[in-house]
Amino acid sequence: MKRVLSSAYMQWAKKRSGSRYNLATSGLRSSTLGDLRMTAEDLDAITRAGDYGYPPLTQAVAAHCGVAPENVVTAAGTSMANMLAMAALVEPGDQVLVEHPTYGLLLDALGYLQAGIGRFRRRAENGFALDPGEIERAITPGTRLIVITNLHNPSSALANEEQLRPIGELARRAGARVLVDEVYLDAAFPLAPRPSLHLGPEFVVTSSLTKVYGLSGLRCGWILAEPELARRIWLLDDLFDVNMAHPAERLSVAVFRNFERVRAQARALLDRNRVLLNQFLSGRKDLDVRPLEFGTTVFPRLLTGSVDRFCELFRSRYDGTVVPGSFFEMADHFRIGIGGETEPLQESLERLGAALDEFGG
Repeated sequence: MKRVLSSAYMQWAKKRSGSRYNLATSGLRSSTLGDLRMTAEDLDAITRAGDYGYPPLTQAVAAHCGVAPENVVTAAGTSMANMLAMAALVEPGDQVLVEHPTYGLLLDALGYLQAGIGRFRRRAENGFALDPGEIERAITPGTRLIVITNLHNPSSALANEEQLRPIGELARRAGARVLVDEVYLDAAFPLAPRPSLHLGPEFVVTSSLTKVYGLSGLRCGWILAEPELARRIWLLDDLFDVNMAHPAERLSVAVFRNFERVRAQARALLDRNRVLLNQFLSGRKDLDVRPLEFGTTVFPRLLTGSVDRFCELFRSRYDGTVVPGSFFEMADHFRIGIGGETEPLQESLERLGAALDEFGG
């Protein structure tokens, strides 16, 4: 089995997604130090003594998630958290069940780990809802890991505890774990369930401050796992990261100290932007999509024509980008992100509408 050594999606995201009217980004617009009310004291040390985690940050993440510090492993963003968690859980040839459609980098990481990948469907006609029955039909005695995103990437569909709990039971009977990437979950705000680790030790959670709070540059990610597994992941991280950049750790602690303000800013922005998006979607007869209830992205189906050709038109004539659905294994869809500032978002949606009109005309 040949290892996957690169990610087509990440190459596109780094080299091709940039534009003036960028609807491809799934996170919020970048926060500033002024937004976060940080001070010079938050950066009064550059280096710390080596250890497994920076205790103030580990404790802050634990308090935020309602778990014990021994359940927490910090990591450089959710992508590294996912890589570390999967590397600790999967041996070459192990069967891993992954939702379809899914975020391509998850599949790329599993390909690098030489896992055997099986799939279960999140069906567009059901709003991409998580259906435990789909997993029950796909799981086998050889399944060692089930991979889910919640909120679903790319559709922002929310899975609640009633949907997740039976998946944990299926995993427990098979001797498997359930990895839930919850990097977008906070964007459901009061509807968001607890981190799924609370449902049982078979659950492993990854998340970060990167997407919902516009803090990608801090690379503050984490894994939540039962203590024995958490320790195994810490030891594995010795091969990759050793320690996170300490200034970023200190700034991340300051974020948690000001978290209610950061959260309120994020919610206000997404509430405004979701109204704009849903107004736009309601007027489109060329897209099949449900109104967005929460989250930072939506995943409409283009009813006629090639999405790839439409994306090229949007880029070349309107200086705009959306994410082609081929990166999520659904070539007739595309992903729209709404995390930018409200006024530029409105203009970007207007240009997207003009491009759709031209494409359909």
